[in-house]
Amino acid sequence: MHIVMVEPEIPGNTGNIARLCAANHITLHLVKPLGFSLEDKYLKRAGLDYWPLVDVQVHENFAEVQEKYKGHHFYFLTTKSEQCYADIRFTQDDLLVFGKETKGLPESLLKQYPQQCFRIPMVDKARSLNLSNSVAIVSYEALRQLGFPDMAKSGIGIKNLK
Repeated sequence: MHIVMVEPEIPGNTGNIARLCAANHITLHLVKPLGFSLEDKYLKRAGLDYWPLVDVQVHENFAEVQEKYKGHHFYFLTTKSEQCYADIRFTQDDLLVFGKETKGLPESLLKQYPQQCFRIPMVDKARSLNLSNSVAIVSYEALRQLGFPDMAKSGIGIKNLK
């Protein structure tokens, strides 16, 4: 599975998402321009000591991602769709695409792929959810559908609860 972040702006969000990707064996794609340096202390702090565990790929533009992953399913997460993310039938090699915190995905991209755009339901008065929360919600639904591949069968310290 792949998480694609198009032009992320906030290092803390990206660090949280990197940690989620590391913990779940998900490849993280960052599409430039980035709103921070990959050496940013807030990015590193949010990702903790998980950075060696995450496969991070940096791309010059979204077209580069599309070319590299031709034939894969791309799902674009946006507040501008009427389709719900829970209606997606995920496969192992899907790419979940998220936009930048302040503007979301480019309108041109959404218009190009309207049938592949999905949203997370919320009340009308809410504009959006935090980006790292959105990534967690959708990626865990995908992992649930796939039977949580490569996940540990028990939690850390589970023996202490018995």
